Amino acid sequence: MNKLKFLVDADVGKKVEKWMEGNGYDVKSVRSINPKAKDSEILNLAVHEDRMVITMDKDFGELVYNSGKKHSGVLILRLEDATGDQKVQIGEENIE
Repeated sequence: MNKLKFLVDADVGKKVEKWMEGNGYDVKSVRSINPKAKDSEILNLAVHEDRMVITMDKDFGELVYNSGKKHSGVLILRLEDATGDQKVQIGEENIE
């Protein structure tokens, strides 16, 4: 079992969530908790549960780097035109 824990933002997609779960990662999905959660709420939950946020939303950069909001790590994927399979491939290359 992997030690890292993740909170996957709704914009990342179900294929990535399923791939991560299938590879033994401790994953929670914003989609299943509250798909309309505000970025600050997502970040607060991630900090509370010591989870790294995986998102495609660059607003997290503002929250974490410019505003100095506490976090447990944020991975921002800039893959707007990528398919679910392409996102999984990027995950395989960068998370494992």
